Amino acid sequence: MLRHKFLVTAALAAAIFSQAPVFAADDPVVATVGSLEIHQSELDLAVQNLDPQLAQLPDEQKKVAALSGAIDVKLLASGAMSEGIKDTEDFKKRMAYIGDRELHNAYFRKHVVDATTPEEIKARYDKEVAALPKQQEVHARHILVKTEDEAKAVIADLDKGKDFAEIAKEKSQDSNKDEGGDLGWFGPGRMVPEFEEAAFALDKGQYTKTPVKTQFGYHVIKIEDKRDAAPPPFDQVQDQVKQLVMRDKYVALIEKAKADQKIDIKDEALKKGYDEVSKMQDAGGNVPAVQP
Repeated sequence: MLRHKFLVTAALAAAIFSQAPVFAADDPVVATVGSLEIHQSELDLAVQNLDPQLAQLPDEQKKVAALSGAIDVKLLASGAMSEGIKDTEDFKKRMAYIGDRELHNAYFRKHVVDATTPEEIKARYDKEVAALPKQQEVHARHILVKTEDEAKAVIADLDKGKDFAEIAKEKSQDSNKDEGGDLGWFGPGRMVPEFEEAAFALDKGQYTKTPVKTQFGYHVIKIEDKRDAAPPPFDQVQDQVKQLVMRDKYVALIEKAKADQKIDIKDEALKKGYDEVSKMQDAGGNVPAVQP
C-alpha cells in the first residue's frame, strides 16, 4: 500500500511545530508518539489530505492510512525539534509563506466557495443557455456500400419508392443495418465532414440524390427529422457552471484587493510577466485550487 503518499497541510504542520498547540476540549488524543500527541482534529486533516489514490479507500482504511502518515510525520518532527530546525531562519520563512497561503485559502473559502449559492449557479446556467447559439440536430439513416455504382443503384431503388430501412437491412455494410441504418439524433461535429455536410443540407424526408463518399465507403443518407438541439441538462453541467460563478467571484475579490493595496514589482521582467498573467485572469482564468 502507498502508505507514505500523504500530504501534510500547513495547519497540521503548524500544530506539530507549535510551542503550545491549542486543542479544543472535545478534541481527543487518538495516538501519542513519544511526548507528541495526535489529536482527532489532526487526523481529520490528514484524512482530508490523503493522496487521491488512497482517498478512494473505504472510510476505516482511509483513517488507518492517514494515521500511519501522521505518525510518520510526528516521528520525524520529534527529531527535527530536537535538532532545533524549527528555530532556523529557513524554516521560519517557509512557515510564514505557508501561513499566508492558508489564510488565502480560508478567505477564498469564506468569500467564494461558501458564498456561492445554488440560486446563483442556476441563474448562471440560465444565462449561459440563453446565450447559446441555436444548433440543429438531425435524425438520420444511412446505407453504406463499397462502391459508387452500388450507391447509385440504392438511390435508383429509392426513386422507385422502395423503403429505405428495408434496403439498408439488405445492402448496407454498416453494423447498424439491422436497425434499418438508423443513426439516431446527432448534431454538428459528430460525423466526418463529408457526411455531416450532406446530412445537414437535406430537409426532413429527403435522401441524397448522389452518393456521399467518405473514408468508410459510399453513403446514401436520409433525414427522418430535424430539430433545435436541446441545451445540456443542468444536472450534467452544474459543476462546470459552479466553477464559472466561483471564477467570477474570485476575480472580483482579487480586483478589489488590488484596488486597496499598492503592488510594486521591482524587476521589469517579472512585472511584465505578472501583468500578462493578470490580463489572462481578468479574461477568465481558472479558479485556484483550494486546500482544505
